[in-house]
Amino acid sequence: MKVILLADVKKVGKKGQIVDVSDGYGANFLIPNKLAVKVTKTSLDIKQKQDDDYAANQEKLKQQALELKNKMEGYVVEIETKVGANGKLFGAISTKQVVDEFKNQFGIDLDKRKILDNHNISSLGYTNLEIELFKGVIGIIRVHVIEVK
Repeated sequence: MKVILLADVKKVGKKGQIVDVSDGYGANFLIPNKLAVKVTKTSLDIKQKQDDDYAANQEKLKQQALELKNKMEGYVVEIETKVGANGKLFGAISTKQVVDEFKNQFGIDLDKRKILDNHNISSLGYTNLEIELFKGVIGIIRVHVIEVK
C-alpha cells in the first residue's frame, strides 16, 4: 500500500514522503492514527499544492532575508563598555549584547543563535560578525566597541 506520511514515523520515513508499507500496517496503524493517508489522485493533488505553497513561502522568506542583508550593510552597532588602564575590556561583549543593541538602535530583531562567529568580542574597535539570516544568506553585523566616558 502506498501512503503519504503526515508525520515523521520511525523506520518508515519523514513527513510528506510517499512510502510503500504493508497493507496491514497502513490500514490498521498509520491511517487510523492519522500518521498517513492513502495515495489517491486527490491526496496527490493536495500534496502538490502544499509543496508549491511551501516553496513559494520559502522564496518569499529568502527575498526578505536578502533585503535585510542589504539594509544591514550600512549599519554599525555602537557598544560602550568599561576599559582598563591598558586598553583591555572588563569582561567581553557577548553575541546576546550585540543582538540586543542592534534591536535597540535599529529596531531589527535578530536571533543570537544564528551568529556564525561564536566568540565574544574582547577588544576595542570594529569587529564584523556573520549571521545566517536564511539558509545560504549570510549578513554582516558591524560592531564598534568604544570606551564609556
